Order: sequence, then C-alpha cells, then structure tokens
Amino acid sequence: MTKLLHPKATAVWLVDNTTISFKQIADFVGMHELEIQGIADGDVAAGVKGFDPVANNQLVQGELDTAENNPLYKMKLKFNAAAQGEEKRRGPRYTPLSKRQDRPASILWLVKFHPELSDGQIGKLVGTTKPTIQAIRERTHWNISNIQPIDPVALGLCKQSELDAVVQKAAAKKAAEGEVMSDDERRKLVSTEQSLEMDAEPKIPTAIEGLETFSLSDDDDDEDKRSKEDYSDAESFFNLPGDEDEEEQPR
Repeated sequence: MTKLLHPKATAVWLVDNTTISFKQIADFVGMHELEIQGIADGDVAAGVKGFDPVANNQLVQGELDTAENNPLYKMKLKFNAAAQGEEKRRGPRYTPLSKRQDRPASILWLVKFHPELSDGQIGKLVGTTKPTIQAIRERTHWNISNIQPIDPVALGLCKQSELDAVVQKAAAKKAAEGEVMSDDERRKLVSTEQSLEMDAEPKIPTAIEGLETFSLSDDDDDEDKRSKEDYSDAESFFNLPGDEDEEEQPR
C-alpha cells in the first residue's frame, strides 16, 4: 500500500497512543508539524476519533517501536501486495465544480493543437465525456461561438507532465501505425505560454451569423436591367399610333 487511509485520524491516534515526535508523525501522515502540534493542543481535529494504523494493517508494530527509540527515524507504510494498483485512477478525472465551466475551452484547445489525441484520452485528461468532445469537434456544441481554446494546464485541469505523457503516447501510437505528423499538425503544437499569448479568434456576431458568404452579384444587376426592359416594352405597347388625343380642329 502506498497511500495512508484517514491521515488525520491516524495522526490523532499516534499523538494519543505513542511517544514519537510531532515531526515523525507529520512525515508519516503527510501533514505539517504545526498541525500535529495543534492536534496535541486540542485546536485541530477536535472530535475526530483516532484510527489505529497497526490494527488496520497500515503500519508494522516494529516500525512504531523503532521510531519511538529513534527520534530521527521515518516510519514506512506496510507493504500490501493485494493493494497494489488501488490508487490508480479509474474512469474520467474528477473535476471540481468551480472548474467545470472551463472544460469546453480546454477540449477545444486539445482538439485544435493535439489532433492526435483520441476522445478517450482527452476525456481522462480533463474529466469530460465523449459526447461533449464530439460536439466540440463537430462545432455543434450549444455555446461553440463563445468558446476560446485555452491550455488545460493553464486552467489547472491537468498537470503539464500528464499532458506531455498522453501526447507522447498518442504520437508513438500514430508512428507505430505508420502515420507521420504533417507539417500543419507539427506547427500547431505550442507551449502553454504561447497559447496564452495568442490573440482570440475573431467571432461573427450572432445577428449576422450564416450571412458571412452573402454578397451582391452581377446576377442581381442583370435581373434589375431585365425588369426595366420589360417595363419599357409594356409602355411602348400601350402607346400605339393613333391613340394620341387629336388636336381640336377650328370650325
């Protein structure tokens, strides 16, 4: 096992039931030494029930005894072969509510600058679903006209190391399949700093969206000309010779 369960409750139990130093407890449970001091003073974790790490198969009694006899000794978690891999994340990444509104911008950035990534890889990287990714790929997302591409690392949705790892994996898979990245795709690969300095893409106002290809052509002028000619023909038809009012003859 590589991850301690209930670190604060474990710290409470160690403070109450052992003589090891606050520094040793802090190192073992992953807390600050001042927090352990606060637990001892009753200012932190008030009402938290202690969690025995030895009884719960997280610490060997021998480790505890060694630490009590040596203030500089750092205790190690008990190895549990059955628990190996439990800490590995399964399914999409959990995204805090405060950052969920930023996911479409990060998806658009990944789709634009890393086309080699699959929907599954993007989903695990920023914690989203395949339908959302597809909607942004196909530009059918309900808010697509207002979404600007932003690096997910800059938004705090993933770490740079995680992004680099998944990009390298996708590139290696593409190379293994015999596909070579085009110059266009290679030019699209930019760093976080560069993407943040890029100008926003110009957007068409909603009121005139869809009319960007509209223009007056020569066909309109021809139609207007033909209308005028038809009008002239009709006028000449009704002004037949002899229809004019005869001048009154003197008697």
